[in-house]
Amino acid sequence: MTLSFFDQFMSPVFLGIPLIALSLTLPWALFPKPTTRWLNNRLLTLQSWFINNFTQQIFQPLNVAGHKWALLLASLMVFLITLNLLGLLPYTFTPTTQLSLNMALAVPLWLATIIIGMRNQPTHALGHLLPEGTPTLLIPVLIIIETISLFIRPLALGVRLTANLTAGHLLIQLISTATFVLLPLMPPVAFLTATLLLLLSLLEVAVAMIQAYVFVLLLSLYLQENI
Repeated sequence: MTLSFFDQFMSPVFLGIPLIALSLTLPWALFPKPTTRWLNNRLLTLQSWFINNFTQQIFQPLNVAGHKWALLLASLMVFLITLNLLGLLPYTFTPTTQLSLNMALAVPLWLATIIIGMRNQPTHALGHLLPEGTPTLLIPVLIIIETISLFIRPLALGVRLTANLTAGHLLIQLISTATFVLLPLMPPVAFLTATLLLLLSLLEVAVAMIQAYVFVLLLSLYLQENI
């Protein structure tokens, strides 16, 4: 029983072919395509309003050089939200519960911000490793600590997204299993458990959107330090 709880996090395979690539490309077919018409439908209007507000909020603290990342980060935000929300549906697979996928998204983008900082302003980028006014005896220790914290950033990005989504899916499965088990034995308790399951599902919807936003927000903060 314990092992079956983690079966939902296994990558689906059909005839020996991993289907994770299909689960990553399918959400893009759900997005409505912009048109050249003056008037759009409600879905297109809502999508445009969401992307515009998100882009303004994320890139307002950045200078003009960082605005080149607007398309990339906005697309990543929509992509992560879609994957996280689709993973809450029954009998679906959530690719963002795989640490390998989240690290594959976090490491290249984090490394790109570091390379930009080292290329454009190396003195300022290296200055983050040693705060101003540090005592001479603490300089080697602080440099080591700041370097370790710098390299932990992509790991923190991937683990944060994986852990939050995995914990939410496990809680939903545990409480739903308890509801079905308690229903013939203690219906009042099962009703309370089902109510808790409904509230947890609503919370997981919020967590799915918030974690995607936090992932992109932290990337924008790393970008802000290096431009």
